[in-house]
Amino acid sequence: MNNANVLSLRSGYSLIIQALLVTIKETIVVKLGKIVTKILTNLNKINDLIHAAQKRSNWETGKVQIIAVTKEVSVERTQEAIDAGLLHLGENRPEGLNRKIEAIQANVNWHYIGSLQTRKVKQVINNIDYLHSLDRLSLAEEIEKRADKPVKCFVQINVSGEESKHGLTIEEALPFVQSLASFTKIQVVGLMTMAPNTDDDEIIRTVFKQLKQCQQQIAEQGFVHAPCTELSMGMSNDFEIAVEEGATFVRVGTALVGNERGEQDEHEK
Repeated sequence: MNNANVLSLRSGYSLIIQALLVTIKETIVVKLGKIVTKILTNLNKINDLIHAAQKRSNWETGKVQIIAVTKEVSVERTQEAIDAGLLHLGENRPEGLNRKIEAIQANVNWHYIGSLQTRKVKQVINNIDYLHSLDRLSLAEEIEKRADKPVKCFVQINVSGEESKHGLTIEEALPFVQSLASFTKIQVVGLMTMAPNTDDDEIIRTVFKQLKQCQQQIAEQGFVHAPCTELSMGMSNDFEIAVEEGATFVRVGTALVGNERGEQDEHEK
């Protein structure tokens, strides 16, 4: 085979490879575009439901902040959520949180929404903007020791009294918040609760009503360290009820960004 033929073959192979790469790239772009569009569609629907719930509500809450709970999705899906305009993201494990922060390197607000072990505070506290699970003095003391700057915290209240849930009782909430007055690295911005796992809307509503009453009681004290103006309550299945009862932050995962574990399980059936 002469040199001209060799050059011709190489040129042909090069064109084929380039064409394949273009096809692969276009396929990826189309796939990513579809996912971002799906997240945007979900976001618009959720915003519409929130606005409707606000109209039904007796509370003037202003803007309700949606936290996209990304704990069940990949780094790639989390980036797609950011591309869709979601800038408040929620994680519940130190490892998952830090892996995504390192990989994404985006200017977003990170919320830690899971129970936080005292020994893991140092892994998390300087990487987050909000903590939704302050529920004991030992945790507050460790935050005070490890944090570089004041951390916006929600005190977790176990309104339903379920043993499976973390949090203080309603009766413990005010004394606990008072005990944090000397802590310079903790700002109590509000309260957080999780509704019981039930299909009974009235039970869920009662839990949210009680948290709102507790939040008002603390806010009326005028604590400098604890303005306590916010309520973090409501998830994919009950955020509309939460908004009706005064939620200012809702934590939405599956209904917004999906659940890739569940999607994989469904695919494998």
